[in-house]
Amino acid sequence: MTKSNTVELHYPFRMTRPEETHKVFIQDLLVDMLIGVYAHEKTNPQPVRFSIEMTVEDSHTPLADDYHNVVCYETIASAITAMTQQEHVNLVETLAEKAAAICLNYERVSLVRVKVEKLNAIENTTSVGVEILRGKQ
Repeated sequence: MTKSNTVELHYPFRMTRPEETHKVFIQDLLVDMLIGVYAHEKTNPQPVRFSIEMTVEDSHTPLADDYHNVVCYETIASAITAMTQQEHVNLVETLAEKAAAICLNYERVSLVRVKVEKLNAIENTTSVGVEILRGKQ
């Protein structure tokens, strides 16, 4: 607190004020891919679920009801799906970092939360995985 009893707010990363942002999300994107450290995981694709929430800086230009003026969740979902098909990944942590990098590559995305779940990795569970939060400095 300063001497005037006001609190200075410090928002993370490039975000200036919460009202200048909105959330774009992709919930439960399912892909079959090669992931894991065990031999059988290197040859047998398995289902993986992504849930992604992006903090997006509002545009200073009118939306004009045109998807070219927004962060397009379809484009991001397609890029993540394509990335999962390129090569085997050992760790869900690596996969989450790669997905976060795809999202943060968009200029207006300042913060992203990525949850990656392997759906058949451990018996008697719905899923196992990791959730990360990444932002621009």
